[in-house]
Formats: sequence, C-alpha cells, structure tokens
Amino acid sequence: MSAVRAIRKSCVGNCSSPVVTPTRGCDGSPAEVYKFRAVVSESVSSAESQAIELESLTKYYGDVRGIEDLTFTVRRGEIFGFLGPNGAGKSTAIRVLLGLLRPTDGAASLLGRDVTDRTALCEAKRHVGYLPSDATFYNRVTGSAVLDYFARLRGDDRRAELLERFPVPLDRNVKAYSSGNRQKLAIVAAFMHEPELVIMDEPTSGLDPLVQNEFYELLEERRDAGRTSFFSSHVLSEVRRVCDRVGIIKNGRLIELDTVENILAEGGTVVTVRLAEDPPPDALEFPGVARVERHDSDDGEYQLVLAREFDALIDRLGNYTVLELEVREASIEDVFIHFYGDEPGSEPREGRTTP
Repeated sequence: MSAVRAIRKSCVGNCSSPVVTPTRGCDGSPAEVYKFRAVVSESVSSAESQAIELESLTKYYGDVRGIEDLTFTVRRGEIFGFLGPNGAGKSTAIRVLLGLLRPTDGAASLLGRDVTDRTALCEAKRHVGYLPSDATFYNRVTGSAVLDYFARLRGDDRRAELLERFPVPLDRNVKAYSSGNRQKLAIVAAFMHEPELVIMDEPTSGLDPLVQNEFYELLEERRDAGRTSFFSSHVLSEVRRVCDRVGIIKNGRLIELDTVENILAEGGTVVTVRLAEDPPPDALEFPGVARVERHDSDDGEYQLVLAREFDALIDRLGNYTVLELEVREASIEDVFIHFYGDEPGSEPREGRTTP
C-alpha cells in the first residue's frame, strides 16, 4: 500500500492529522496501542520522504481524458522533468497537485500532505513555490507591490539576492513589463521564501538565453542544498541540462520514467550514411536498428538509430559503396522521436515506468 493511501486509511472520518491514537488497542493492551502508532508513523515518514507522490492519478473533463493512471514519485533533493508536447497533460497534472482541479480518481500528495485535503494542502503550500509559464499579475500595481504581497503570505528571505540575479524595474507598473520581466518577477516571487519544493510549468518561457542559464544555476544550487524542483517542459535541451530524472507523458499517460542518462543511452547511436546507390527496400532494417529514415534528397543519404552495437550495420553496408559515414550519440531530440514517433498522432512505443 502506498504512503498516500496508508495515510488516508489511518485517519478516522475527516481528521486533519494522519496520526490517530485510539483510546484502546485492538485488545486493549498498551503493546497494541504502541504497534498501531508505530505503523501509522512509519506510513507518514515514508510519505514525507517524497516531495511528490502520485498513485493512479486520473482527471477527466467529462469524457475527455486529461491524465490517466499517473503513478510516480519525485524524491526530495532532485530536479525532476515532466516532459511532453503541448496538450500531453502536463498542466492538468500540475493543477491537480496544486489543488486547482479535483482528481477524478487516484491519489496525490505534496510534501506528505494529501492534495484533496484542504487543510493539509494549505499547510504544504507554505513550503511550495509555483512558477507558471505565463505569469499574470494585477496590471496597476508595481513590481515591488507584487513582491510585498507574496512576502506577507510566505516570507522573502532571498528577495534581495534574487533581484540581483533577476533584476526588474520594481517601481514601474507590471502592465508596462515585457514578457521577460514578468517572468523574472514571477521567479523572484516563487523562490524568495526558500521553498522546499518548487513546481514549474514551462518556466523558461519568455526568458533570453542568459537569464535561462542563471535560472538553471539557481535550480542546481537548490538541488545541492537538498531542495526539490519539479517542472514541465517541451524544451528538450533544458531537460538534459538540469534534470536528474524525467517522466515522459503522452496523451495523459506516463510512457517512460528514468534518469536522463539511461533514457539517452536507450536512444542508442545515430548513424548517417550516404550510399552510391539506393539499397532495396528494408535492406537497412534488421534487429538492432530502431529506426531508418531516408532523407528527402537524391543523394542516397540515410539516417539510422541503432539500439545496439553497430557491427551488424557495418557488415550490411559492406554490400554497398559508402560515400560518407557519420556516427554520433543520440540527442535528447532523437530520444523524443524514439518515444513519440515522427507524427503527432502516432502511438508511442511502450516504455518503462520504473524509477
């Protein structure tokens, strides 16, 4: 039984605390009372060891699937990337985690608190920062007033430091801000109370490359300090740059969950070859070749993605005149195509969903 469900089962009625001490044990003995409390405490400790936990989390909008059967955990002190194209279900999952949407089924927790329990979720949110992709504020207030408001809610221990790294014109109305300045203001607001967990939805939207690099360094510093960052993205380069683990989602379902290194390794080796003559159909398709793509040209150029060693390919190419041969490691973009297919509507390959 997961920690999320264990906490729910340990509560009586709508209790706000997961640890319930009965007036009597199962047989009235002190030993049984102690055992009961130990089991529940173990469940709570297990839940709090994870920053985020999802178990069979599902959200439907009427008959339309938003997310379905999402099950994974985000460990404390890691940077977790939630990867997928627009419309895959990333934002729906985040809104459920933040209590903005109620799940259709399943369970989820933030910092050990059940997201469907309003009291528990409010307590968790004191230690959580949120950074949306397109931050919106009241237009007729200054940037300084925006930060003052959030400081009264949660604190602002790192406000001055973050404003040095992500400077904005604090005395101007937010209405006059560029999209980049709005996003920098949102970064300061989300991080200035030094939250244990920050949840981000496409966080680098609107940021120029220099500010993006500063933002990545901030995430890495937080990881070194044992704090957790969870962000959704379709920007593959940033996922490779900063993430420890990645969950890949398509059509609301998790199709892969692993470290970035393992996912890249599974992407294999990319070989680009130009032949003097076209081989027969399927001649370059054999065990160990994950994908073959003929470039749209008449020069006999092919690109192959190999899931295994390429000795077999070299043997096969011995039957043809090779004009050019280039070998490189798979990029995160190659891996993305590996899981999603070339067409937006194509079915993904079955991936692993183990940590």
